[in-house]
Amino acid sequence: MILLGLLLLPVLLLILRQNLILILFSVAAYIHYFYGDGVLEYIVEDMWIGLDKEVLLSIPLFILCGNVMTKGEIAKRLIHLTTLLSSPFPGGLALATILSCTVFAAISGSSAVTLLSVGAVLYPALIEAGYDRKFALGALASGGTLGVVIPPSIPMILYGIVTETSITDLFLAGVIPGLILTAVMGGYALYRNRHIPRIRVSGSELMASVRRGMWSVLMPVILLGGIYTGYFTPTEAAAVALSYAVLVETLIHKAMKLPDFYEIGLSTARLLGSLYPLLAIAMSLNLLLATEQVPQQLAEWVGAQVSSPITFLLAINLFLLVIGCVLDINAGILILAPILLPLAQSFGIHPVHFGIIMVINLEIGFLTPPIGINLMIAMTAFNEQFRLICQSVIPFISLILIVLVFVTFIPDLALLAIR
Repeated sequence: MILLGLLLLPVLLLILRQNLILILFSVAAYIHYFYGDGVLEYIVEDMWIGLDKEVLLSIPLFILCGNVMTKGEIAKRLIHLTTLLSSPFPGGLALATILSCTVFAAISGSSAVTLLSVGAVLYPALIEAGYDRKFALGALASGGTLGVVIPPSIPMILYGIVTETSITDLFLAGVIPGLILTAVMGGYALYRNRHIPRIRVSGSELMASVRRGMWSVLMPVILLGGIYTGYFTPTEAAAVALSYAVLVETLIHKAMKLPDFYEIGLSTARLLGSLYPLLAIAMSLNLLLATEQVPQQLAEWVGAQVSSPITFLLAINLFLLVIGCVLDINAGILILAPILLPLAQSFGIHPVHFGIIMVINLEIGFLTPPIGINLMIAMTAFNEQFRLICQSVIPFISLILIVLVFVTFIPDLALLAIR
């Protein structure tokens, strides 16, 4: 009867159209009351323990950094430079769209920020240059998802926190899959638009763009170089990136003034206001589940039902693809990673490898209804029909699925960088 109540509670709250934070808090309270010590005050204590982690500081710092670059000139100059570098190829602007998303993803760590920043500049340019509207929408919405695979990635930070996995290792492991995704999407973009003539760019124009974008190009070099050489922790890297962005935008580009920082702080606070309560509740629930040894019991049960790692990986991929359609990536990782990782480890799957599988899987959820965050953002930002945007991302979803299969069954694609 108690188990039935646990199953019916979230369903009832969903029917009543309550938000995810309230649903998760209610489930945590129910489990604490009936399966824990029955003391609901422990939820607050566990929430505090869950949030008392230094690495959590990196999340607002990376978000602030992405917002500063979007408001200032760094993003625009990076995009302009990648556009000129791609000009020798037929359909080069399409390739520039994917490359710009890759470069910006390597700085902001956010899918939404990547989509909005690159899309604001390149969507009008793609339409004006004669590119198919459906392709332009699909490339920008899908390219934006690279922000969660290419480090630094906020979902990877969350996975590392809730599973106690090295975030630096996760960042390193995301490089090769991220570059493969970039190459596959970029190759498709060039093939799809091979009929569009190349743009002629003079050497002097290219050099001028390099000079204008020099400070912008140094940003990912400093950020990722510091992380991968071990000179920065992820939190320190986020602080360095934010400091660098602020100094460049205010003193060198002179593109930002004091009132701009108020707007940036406000937009960042709104985003964190929805993320941190969810993280606190999920951490509280995870602590209780760990105390009651629920993941271990589930691992034993699944081990009795599934006989091989291949079968498990196929089943878990299908499960995560479905979950990605109805649950935001951050919520999916916070809720499921602590439960699923012990299952994966029981089949000999490395925690870092499993983290990359989860992130790529749930990345596809950005492009699938009904949640489809990038679909919603693209519909609003570009003022296009939701159905058209859904159709536009189908080829890109297929490409991501192909890469997912390779990453799932060739672990070295994720683990080579940390060995």
